[in-house]
Amino acid sequence: MLDIRNTVLTYAEARRTAKGAISGINVNISLDDVLVRGQEIEINFKYTVEYAEKVGTLTMYGLMTASGSLEECQALSRQWSATRKLPKEFAEDVLNTINYACGTNGTLVVRAVNLSPPMVPPRITVADAGASSTDEGAAEKKESTPATEPANAQPGEE
Repeated sequence: MLDIRNTVLTYAEARRTAKGAISGINVNISLDDVLVRGQEIEINFKYTVEYAEKVGTLTMYGLMTASGSLEECQALSRQWSATRKLPKEFAEDVLNTINYACGTNGTLVVRAVNLSPPMVPPRITVADAGASSTDEGAAEKKESTPATEPANAQPGEE
């Protein structure tokens, strides 16, 4: 069994690019690289949130470590090299761990520029072959509900 051991955020940036109300967010998680060394796995990732109406962005980079049996790690390495995809069950764990870590920490980062927190969406599942949501090691979750303005924003303040 492949087990996630640690997630470290290495970069975080939030920008408010326009005044105005936020009508939703688009969350994108991409796996930039997967390195396997024996029974240890390193996954470099990028987490981005685009606020609807081009109001702002949140970008975070990080490194996740995992481990497993030598056979599992070798199979994962071969699959990643051939397809740039992780095994489905492990991919779901990886994406949900990244989503949780970045969503919760991103809440603090975006607060400084008066953006709504990137609410942690429901658990991500990886679609079977034929679906495009996980092509090239990426997953995307669109949140269609309107985001609320931060609690301490004054009326008329954006």
